[in-house]
Amino acid sequence: MNSLLLVKGIDHLIVSPKSFSWTRINSTHFLVWSWLQISNGDAAVVATFKTPTGYHDAGSTRAKSGCWSMLKGGLTVNKSGPAHLYFQSENPLVDIWVDSVSLQPFTPEEWKSHQYQSIEKVRRSKVKIQAVDGEGKPQGNRTLIIAQKFARFPFGCAINKNILTNQAYKNWFISRFKYTTFENEMKWYSNEARQNREDYNTSDALLQFTKSNGISVRGHNVFWDDPKYQPYWVHNLGPKRLAAAATTRIRSVMRRYSGQVIAWDVLNENLHFNFFERKLGWTAASKFYATARALDRTAGLFLNDFNTIESPGDQASSPDSYLSKIRQIRAGGYHGPLSIGLEGHFRYANIPYMRSAIDKVASSGLPIWITEVDVQAGPNQAAVLDQVLREAHAHPSVHGIVLWSAWSPQGCYRMCLTDNNFNNLPTGNVVDTIIRQFFNVEVTATTDVNGFYETSLIHGDYEVSFADQYQSEKDMNLTQMAQHFVVEASEDTLHVKVLA
Repeated sequence: MNSLLLVKGIDHLIVSPKSFSWTRINSTHFLVWSWLQISNGDAAVVATFKTPTGYHDAGSTRAKSGCWSMLKGGLTVNKSGPAHLYFQSENPLVDIWVDSVSLQPFTPEEWKSHQYQSIEKVRRSKVKIQAVDGEGKPQGNRTLIIAQKFARFPFGCAINKNILTNQAYKNWFISRFKYTTFENEMKWYSNEARQNREDYNTSDALLQFTKSNGISVRGHNVFWDDPKYQPYWVHNLGPKRLAAAATTRIRSVMRRYSGQVIAWDVLNENLHFNFFERKLGWTAASKFYATARALDRTAGLFLNDFNTIESPGDQASSPDSYLSKIRQIRAGGYHGPLSIGLEGHFRYANIPYMRSAIDKVASSGLPIWITEVDVQAGPNQAAVLDQVLREAHAHPSVHGIVLWSAWSPQGCYRMCLTDNNFNNLPTGNVVDTIIRQFFNVEVTATTDVNGFYETSLIHGDYEVSFADQYQSEKDMNLTQMAQHFVVEASEDTLHVKVLA
């Protein structure tokens, strides 16, 4: 990169290269903010730290001439020592102005505390339970078992056709997840490998399996903008024939599954690739979304891409690029509902950057899902997965998470959760721990002298039972009638009476 600017100090304007360093890093997580402007035109400007372990991108923004743009990013550092902060652009003809640089450190404990506070605020609500007898008298010193039966926050995992013929896979999956995405079976190259010869047998079978087990499905995907993943026959089509084939495709798959899926990845990886725009014009994406909205008016319509939250140096899908693509889709004529899919294929954990990137994309006001979470194999794979899942769940703008870990006897895409006998790997243990804490909660508690127990619970559907034995069938029937309650987002305390 050219136009290198080495910045010293914080909270002041820098107009010429100077040195900057701190002598020792005492924290592991850093958030960085700054305002940037360039001398002419517009260009991406990247904040890069030089640390004892090398150069690490911390974030970027699209800077312009004549106005200030905010860069918000972050960095995780695992080794103490001197560090330097650089601002740099690929455009060698621009000067960079930097104002109000802020570097905020966090210890791991402080970061976890913030996650806890966020979960308490956005994922939990206060509940006050009172145990009473059939005459309404308080029942003190009774032991309650409060079990979550359904979590309101979607947490799922991808599956593939292997689950249809493997009972052990079915058992393992069904016991954990109520949300899924088909790995490949609903993609165009799977449904129409040869032109005009559609085959939905496998995706139909998978949908029947999920329906029969109460599992919600994300439709993945209608179109994939990467040229490598088009049906082979599509490449030879001219613009008119491609437009006709694309219209047939979107109508075919969406009419078939409209009302049966909760979301559609209408365009997959459209920030990195432009196969359809290059062939059909820059408004192709807008037209696809307009058609999708007409075909399914209930499912979420997603733009889905990778590296927005996992790779600070990828300018194609940076938060600014994502927001720019949304504006382009709107400018092309589509003004209907739109959702954001952030894939999340991680190599390492830069959790501060992940939070900053989600913050910036969330400024669009659109719903966000983390749609394809996995972590590259390595000694820290399970630990990184744990950090990523906790950060995603704690972020108030994230509305759902799907793991990208469909099982295959030959190995998974990048990350398996089990071995071939469906015994958990360390990554699977991480997922089970997350499920127990957030999506399959069970609390054992004792009522006070007035029959009350007060707590906060993750949003979801719950069932209350009592650890002690009932003395009569009549009492048991009364108790069964008052067993269920629902915890939803609310600032008010939910009051629940249960018959003991």
